[in-house]
Amino acid sequence: QVQLVESGGGLVHTGDSLRLSCAPSGRTFSNYHMGWFRQAPGKERKFVAAISWSGSSTVYADSVKGRFTISRDNAKNTVYLQMNSLKPEDTAAYYCAAKQGPKIGVDSYDYWGQGTQVTVSS
Repeated sequence: QVQLVESGGGLVHTGDSLRLSCAPSGRTFSNYHMGWFRQAPGKERKFVAAISWSGSSTVYADSVKGRFTISRDNAKNTVYLQMNSLKPEDTAAYYCAAKQGPKIGVDSYDYWGQGTQVTVSS
């Protein structure tokens, strides 16, 4: 049973923007810390960004700082990843994830979505 569902991926050009969304399937994640990860074919899954359950704290990978923004709307039980100034190296399947615990972080996530593909052409 899939409990997180990503949407918003697509094929864009260098410099374009996309907003990814992550919505629940069957339960609320409003009191979970949330994260975004990405994985290119043949590569390991890598951390992108995270946000605390309240939205008061965020963490970003150095590769996306200044270009990506993670946010959440707990009233809609939805998490977003705004991606600006996209580069070909951003091409990957993007996954949202949820974790319990007192602190946001880059690992130890409990639930995962199925992924949405982002492709950035030159």
